[in-house]
This record gives sequence, C-alpha cells and structure tokens, in this order.
Amino acid sequence: MMDILKVKDLNLYYGKNHAIKDINMNIKEKAVTALIGPSGCGKSTFLRCLNRMNDLIDNVTVKGEVMFEDKNMYSGNYDVTELRKRIGMVFQKPNPFPTSIYNNITYGPKLHGIRDKKKLDEIVEKSLKGAALWDEVKDRLDKSAMGLSGGQQQRLCIARTLAIEPEIILMDEPTSALDPISTAKVEELIQEIKKKYTVVIVTHNMQQAARISDYTAFFLTGEVIEFNNTDDIFTNPRDKRTEDYITGRFG
Repeated sequence: MMDILKVKDLNLYYGKNHAIKDINMNIKEKAVTALIGPSGCGKSTFLRCLNRMNDLIDNVTVKGEVMFEDKNMYSGNYDVTELRKRIGMVFQKPNPFPTSIYNNITYGPKLHGIRDKKKLDEIVEKSLKGAALWDEVKDRLDKSAMGLSGGQQQRLCIARTLAIEPEIILMDEPTSALDPISTAKVEELIQEIKKKYTVVIVTHNMQQAARISDYTAFFLTGEVIEFNNTDDIFTNPRDKRTEDYITGRFG
C-alpha cells in the first residue's frame, strides 16, 4: 500500500499549550487508520491537522509538515479550499443542514460549480448508495434531513462528504452519538468505503478500532506512543503504556 499522507515532525500549540508533540506518521492509502487514546490526548486535534481545520481556531500555531501528494499542506501557498474538497470530514454529532436530503448532498458539488440537474441527480443517487442510505430515503429526497434518525443523519453526512469525491475521509468519533444498531451500520459502511477511499477515524471505542481498522495509533498527552498494524497493537503491543491502555488499566 502506498502512503497517501506523510506527517513529519508535527507540532501544534494552542497559545503556549503544546498540544501535539513531534508526530511522525505515514497514513496508507485505501486503508482505515484508527486514532485511539484517552480523552484530551490530542487525537481530534491531530485529525484536524490533516485538512487544516485547526486554521479556524484562534491562537493556533502549527510547525512541521503534512505531505499530501509530495506537497506540504502547511506551506504558505497551499489552496486550503481545494484541500478540504479532497480531504473530507465527518464530525462526532450528525450535522445535516436544515434543508432537504437532496440539497444536503448537492451543496458541495454546487459549491464547486456543478449546476447540471442530471449530473446532480446522479451524484445524489451515487453518494446515498455509497453511504448505504439510498433505499431508505429515495422516496423522500425533497423532505427535510432533520426528519431522519440520528444514525441516518450520520450516514447522510457521510454521503454529503462522498458527494465531493474526496480521496481521504476524516471521521471524528462518528458513532459516539449513535445507538448500537446505527453504529454497526456505520462500521459496515466504513469497511465498504475503504475500497475506494482512505479513512482516518478517531474513536474512543477500542473494540471498534479493533473491528474496523487496518492500522492503529495510540496517543497519549499529545504524543504517538505506538503506531502499527491493528492486530499487532492489540495482540502484541511494544510499549507498556499501550498495553495498559488497551487492557483497561487506565484511560
């Protein structure tokens, strides 16, 4: 597998608080990489570094490199709008727009200049099928997305991300607000979409990381303690702190 993102000596500061410390990690293409670790250890902050979402927060300084297609996304002249089209994001709580299901999906493509109704219809169908939601909503595309269940809303947000055809999808605890059945559906979906996309997921749920990811990074106090293929992390961790965390001794 090829490396799609190469993170080199990445540091992030909120004011004087050193939140991310010297991270070096390569993320493989068309695989699921899980970021695990206790609350407040820097997982979500690191995830947001991968499409420069931290730019939206005041008083943040980022040092180091995140290479995407041999270009450092933190170099001065990088097109951030284009970056966020190619590296999409799904958040912890479903956040559909308060408009129709159809408009939710077409929002991104329209923003990027697609106006042809036939093309938009195709994108809507393809994205909803990609998010395993088409059969549930195809007869109510003109109805408000707010009428969907929480699990359906989260799959709609994934479909909305797929609609702009990113190469990488970042997911920040996408199932933490969902019931077990919806969680299982989203997990199945992640397994399906990794055939075409690279997925990086923050999860608090270690069983989830073990079930769905190919690679796992264990974060602690802003550092990556261990990064390896998931089987090794869970069955043969090299660092005592990793073992303590996954066996539930702390965290």
